[in-house]
Amino acid sequence: MKKILLSVLLLANITVYAQESFDIINYTPPQGWKKENTESAVQFTKQDDAKGIYCIITVMRSVPGAASSKNNFDAAWKTVVKEMVTVSTAPKMEIPSKEDGWEVQSGYAPFENDGTKGVAFLITSTGYQKMLNILILTNTDVYEKDMSAFLGSVSYKRQTTAVNNPASNTTKPVQPASIAKQDGFTFTTTNFDDGWTSTVQEDWVHVLKGNIKVLIHYPNKQADAYNSVLMDGLKNAWNVLVAPRYSTASNFEFKPISGWQSIEFAEADMVEKTTGKTVHVVLFKMNYSGGNGKYLEFITPDKITYENEFGTYHQETYGWEKVEKMASYNKFAVAASDLTGKWTTNFTGMTQYVNANTGASAGTDTHASNQNFEFGAGNSYKWDLAVASGFVGNIKFQSVKSNGKFSVPNNWQISFSDIEGKPKTYNASFTCIKGARVLWLDDTGFGKVQ
Repeated sequence: MKKILLSVLLLANITVYAQESFDIINYTPPQGWKKENTESAVQFTKQDDAKGIYCIITVMRSVPGAASSKNNFDAAWKTVVKEMVTVSTAPKMEIPSKEDGWEVQSGYAPFENDGTKGVAFLITSTGYQKMLNILILTNTDVYEKDMSAFLGSVSYKRQTTAVNNPASNTTKPVQPASIAKQDGFTFTTTNFDDGWTSTVQEDWVHVLKGNIKVLIHYPNKQADAYNSVLMDGLKNAWNVLVAPRYSTASNFEFKPISGWQSIEFAEADMVEKTTGKTVHVVLFKMNYSGGNGKYLEFITPDKITYENEFGTYHQETYGWEKVEKMASYNKFAVAASDLTGKWTTNFTGMTQYVNANTGASAGTDTHASNQNFEFGAGNSYKWDLAVASGFVGNIKFQSVKSNGKFSVPNNWQISFSDIEGKPKTYNASFTCIKGARVLWLDDTGFGKVQ
């Protein structure tokens, strides 16, 4: 299998057909292989269950890297390979190669995982302050030709300047700033690529860029209380969330917008109690159909500053993307030490069917699921998923579970050695609520079981 690795090092001219792209590379996908795409990786799988053989090629999204290609390889071998499978020896290294500003380190070693033996190949490319990893796990040389062709087809997109990991849209997470609330988690500050900085506070996430502040208020039972009159609900939220921190106000305007997804909008010129400064304050909330809107408080030196950054008020319920986007800055990096314990999520849904002619009930279809991750010592984890679905009276129950090792390659991803029979990597981050955090794996939120 040695020549599999050599193929990625040879700088030969190769004719490539039907190329695809992922992150910073172009490649030709192996024909007849199963392909799976996520935000954090693209994976190709080929297996023959009758013979018990398989091969998995995983291309991981680039992440910030050190200057040394060998240091990057060693770090990836530890956090990607060794946390996913049990290798019996140190990796046997190939001679590094260089191409278009990238230096490639590659190595391989035998592994054993749940009684299955095979070989783990890791190819780490370093350049432009980034590294990109390709991991191959296989227990056969049957697919050697396909692997060699795939690796030989890989080319790098032109890089002009060093950029940050697009999967996270953030720079490297920083340690907590002095103004951040210490809540027991490793990262309480995030510096985003577009200049915004978020810090954890007691009752909100504080987002700052220049002279513009945005407070992403945590859910508040009193402020979020349902009110059938949109204007009354807006005034209540203002009195609970905004008014107590200011001494005087002028130029008040409460301008909610009714619609399928209504908008709460209020603004005024206010005097801050803490500084004595006059500022312009806007309170905004988009009431999404799913009920997950957040109150956002914008604090700027004056109204013109607010409008230059976020746009002017208008009566339509669309066109508020710049304002809505600020809710997404409640996002913080993940460290392995933050995960210890059990995290769970639940979903319940129901569809009622009726006869189009008679209006009589035609049955009810239900779906309920519960998913759990339990993180333990030594980067171990247990995972389970239980599902109940079907028409009432004929509901079927299914469950699946696994366990193994997890790793945190770059504080914005978590890799698991076995989810439904194969390795899987999720985009990962925390959002804050008062007194707790929500763990997001791709688009699913998990709460910690206390």
